[in-house]
Amino acid sequence: MSYAQRKQISGNRTLAIILVLVLQGALGYAIVTGLAYNVIKKAAEDLKTFDVEEEPPPPEEPPPPPEDMPDVPPPPVTPPPLVRMQAPEPPIQTVEAPPPPTPIPPVIQRPPPPPPPPPPPRKVEAARARGDVRTLFSADDYPASAQSSGAEGTAQATLTIGPDGRVQSCNLTRSTGNSALDAATCNILRRRAKFSPAKDSNGQPTTDTYTTPPIRWALEG
Repeated sequence: MSYAQRKQISGNRTLAIILVLVLQGALGYAIVTGLAYNVIKKAAEDLKTFDVEEEPPPPEEPPPPPEDMPDVPPPPVTPPPLVRMQAPEPPIQTVEAPPPPTPIPPVIQRPPPPPPPPPPPRKVEAARARGDVRTLFSADDYPASAQSSGAEGTAQATLTIGPDGRVQSCNLTRSTGNSALDAATCNILRRRAKFSPAKDSNGQPTTDTYTTPPIRWALEG
């Protein structure tokens, strides 16, 4: 046998072995797959669900009757003594009465005020002395106390002349500095001075004032 023939036979044998191995592997795979399916199916059929019913518990037995015990009366129970506690006095509630309402003073209807008096008539003519008032004084009128003390001085007075022309009051606006001379000045003017009274706008006599000229008191030299 030549080398070429032997090589061909050897190649055919190798191919046959490979085919046999392939067939055996395919057959083994088929067998294993079929057996596994049957085993799983069998196990699934065996695992069938079923309801498990619990058995009811046995009935409870009634307790045995108590043994006869002698009737022993319970010991007397002495109640605790009553403790009387003085209840606190209720608080004194002071009820304040509301203040009495303030009385509303009555409304006094006052009469309307009287109309104001008419203005007095104005003076239109002043009082006038009847002669010079300085001529009313003489040396005999010199007060003795002023002469003995050698007092001299000048006086001036404001006189209030009434509607009858007489002097109603005398107010010295200038003093001699000697009280005796001042008093003598007003006394002489009140007793001796004569005036024509002042007249108002209605022609009626009215009160007025008159200021005398300076009156000089001097001792004869």
